Amino acid sequence: MPRLAQVNFYYDVATAVSLAIDSIRAHKLRSFLTLLGVIIGVASVILVGAAIDGLGVYAENITAKAFGSDSYLIAQIASVGRLTRRQLADKQRRNKRIRPDDIAYLRAVTGDSIIYSAYSQRFDDVKGENQVYEGAVILGASSTLPDMRDIPVTEGRFFTETEERMRKPVAVIGVDLRDTLFGGASPIGRTIRISGVEFTVIGLLERQGSSFGRSLDNPVYMPMTLYYQLYGSQRGAAVFGKARPDSRLTMDAALDTTRSALRSRFHTPPGREDNFDTLTPDSVRSFVDQVLGVIAAVVVPVTSISLVVGGIVIMNIMLVSVTERTHEIGIRKSLGARRSDIMLQFLTESVILSLTGGIIGLAAGALVAVGLSALFGATLKVTVPYVLLSIFVSSAVGIISGWYPARRAARLDPVVALRAE
Repeated sequence: MPRLAQVNFYYDVATAVSLAIDSIRAHKLRSFLTLLGVIIGVASVILVGAAIDGLGVYAENITAKAFGSDSYLIAQIASVGRLTRRQLADKQRRNKRIRPDDIAYLRAVTGDSIIYSAYSQRFDDVKGENQVYEGAVILGASSTLPDMRDIPVTEGRFFTETEERMRKPVAVIGVDLRDTLFGGASPIGRTIRISGVEFTVIGLLERQGSSFGRSLDNPVYMPMTLYYQLYGSQRGAAVFGKARPDSRLTMDAALDTTRSALRSRFHTPPGREDNFDTLTPDSVRSFVDQVLGVIAAVVVPVTSISLVVGGIVIMNIMLVSVTERTHEIGIRKSLGARRSDIMLQFLTESVILSLTGGIIGLAAGALVAVGLSALFGATLKVTVPYVLLSIFVSSAVGIISGWYPARRAARLDPVVALRAE
């Protein structure tokens, strides 16, 4: 672009911006009301995006707590998502239950390179000192479970391999049970009763909060051997697996090793699918990402409808502005203003309105997200993609909404415009 043309271009843009700002300042209330649609639309997109990304972060944290970073789960039925009745029946018919001797076989065959922990749960009442906690989550596990997933014990300790082998009645409990059964006092060394058996509390878990309205602070961990003694082993159990640090196996390699051993144990013919289920953190994350993707694909466009409404409001106001300033347009044209100058003036005003609304909406949405996170402990995360989306959409709304009014203003006949009052 030649230097003179470049200077003229910058001058035209500066003039258009100056005239647009003057017009907005002259009608402050009308301009603010025009912005509301865009502000609400952008703030809604930011909040929805923050909620969706927050759900992703929350699911990631829950997955990390449930699996650890590089462990996997094997069970008769282990899947993400809801199974149909037919799928459930097929799995129950085809898949074998994982029994104590199956876990012992895995340890004997592959235990030199892989750590295993049996895992099972059910609900039961827990009695303490003249108090009863109804519906606690009773978890049977091996002493190796803390080696493969996060079990944050803040007071006391987890049970040992010796205690597991000797079926010692020891337990690690959550803070809800401590508060209910012991009035918030330290539970270490005190006794609880489950299914008629007295347990000594040796550990207290860190407060976990809740998940979808369900408390995560009401578990009771006990040795798997004692769990089998109380509730039996007929229902089978799940088993967590993780490569030993010195084995140099990846998670996938360790899972393949476990699968091969179990297929041999269950006499699965070559070419047949596994007659047991496996679950990895990656499969859970993939499922969560798919669900969040579907939610985003449906919710974000619906939320963006308010931006369309805001664009319609901007277009109406700009048409009113063109009508009000017809005489001014006639004067500018008679003094030599080109069609492109008039069009740039009104298009710039529309874009400034829309962008201003977008920036205010972005700030408002982010502040509300931060406030909700602080007040209610919600997981809301404002991310760059949704910020860029909101800015892009608000700019596009300004251009699209201002194009027709600007074009209409530019095509006015100067003689007719000068006659307007």
